[in-house]
Amino acid sequence: MVQLTPLTNEAMLDRLQHAAFDYFLLNTNPSNGLVADTSRPGSPASIAVVGFALSSYPVAVERGWLDRHDAVQRCLAALRFFRDSDQSGSPTATGYKGFYFHFLDMHSGERVWRSELSMIDTALLIAGVLAAGMYFTAATDDEDELRELADFLYRRIDWHWAQGGGDTIRQGWKPECSFLHYGWEGYSEAIVLYVLAMGSPTHPITGSCYKSWTSTYQWENLYNHDYLYAGPLFVHQFSHAWIDFRGIRDRFMREARSDYFQNSSRAVFIQREYAQRNPHEFTGYGEHCWGLSACDGPTDEQPDVHNEPRRLFGYAARGVPYGPDDGTLSAPAVLASLPFAPDVVLGSIRHMICRYPEILTEGRLASSFNPSLPDSHGHPWVSAGHYGLDQGIVFMMIENHRTGSIWQLMRDCPYIGSGLHRAGFRGGWLQQRANHDGESH
Repeated sequence: MVQLTPLTNEAMLDRLQHAAFDYFLLNTNPSNGLVADTSRPGSPASIAVVGFALSSYPVAVERGWLDRHDAVQRCLAALRFFRDSDQSGSPTATGYKGFYFHFLDMHSGERVWRSELSMIDTALLIAGVLAAGMYFTAATDDEDELRELADFLYRRIDWHWAQGGGDTIRQGWKPECSFLHYGWEGYSEAIVLYVLAMGSPTHPITGSCYKSWTSTYQWENLYNHDYLYAGPLFVHQFSHAWIDFRGIRDRFMREARSDYFQNSSRAVFIQREYAQRNPHEFTGYGEHCWGLSACDGPTDEQPDVHNEPRRLFGYAARGVPYGPDDGTLSAPAVLASLPFAPDVVLGSIRHMICRYPEILTEGRLASSFNPSLPDSHGHPWVSAGHYGLDQGIVFMMIENHRTGSIWQLMRDCPYIGSGLHRAGFRGGWLQQRANHDGESH
């Protein structure tokens, strides 16, 4: 096993980022561009993971990890598949109204697991589609087609329909029962969803829809941090993978005298403080060992180390400070916090890898580990295989920390800029860009 901790920070991040990218090379069907949700045998494709892959190909080209022609062909395979996919909304279709079912068969592209037509996962997919379209700008037949497909797929989505007649966007739809009986309430990873839905030139949501969503936010003071509450770390990361929120504010954040980037930074310190306090007295928690998020985890079939009844949650969105918490930590969620608190994150990742080297397999961080459930050799429980969402968010947030290239790419996307403006975001780079565009005209 390659030892990462003796390396410089830059070398360590390069190794971890490259290994995260290799997940996409190893787990993609080249004929249709679909990427497996996990590396476990028989895993279906996750449309969100495809979005992360499409966003990663441009960076891999710049870093010399992927040939440009190969990257374009990978993007085209995915975009052509989604263009030609069954949009009838039937139980075995791929999608409906421009949206796609959360999980698809890796080969046929049909819906599996009776999964929902997912608004947020479609948004993560489309963010990747647009990122690829923004990068591949050469005047070649293939790259021309790639950009045209990206534009088509975005414009086809009926975001207004996804409101289901309500004030906010619904979380999902199923052919068996229509819309799920809940929308987005409370702060979540859905800002990128609302920005894309606001920026649509064909089927946008209305401005009141975004305002209705932000009215459900919960502002709290936790450990002396004023903070827009969300328990799991991934909520504070996913929209930031594509959108640079530094210095730009919507109405809610202007009134709170904060911004979403600062809020994510506070999430890091709140998570660390929670782990130091360790209210449930789990093994391993501390200043350098934290990270509660949506991740895999042990189930109740796993015997407890103390032979005491303790509920184990399996795959769940663990959060701070209100739980759920069963002693399971996500190292990828820690590493994906890198732009928000670089020194804290780098120190923590080094500690976790050094203390629990089992969490690093094939050079990639496992989804999660639980030191409170050691095996007979004293090693912590570690999630088997790898998850595409973990590797995707790790890859993108390392890059945003190292170069900001993905943020810069999406700053130039007119749909993102339009959506942010319509949602009420002002200031920072967004204002500078608006002034520049005005001067250009």
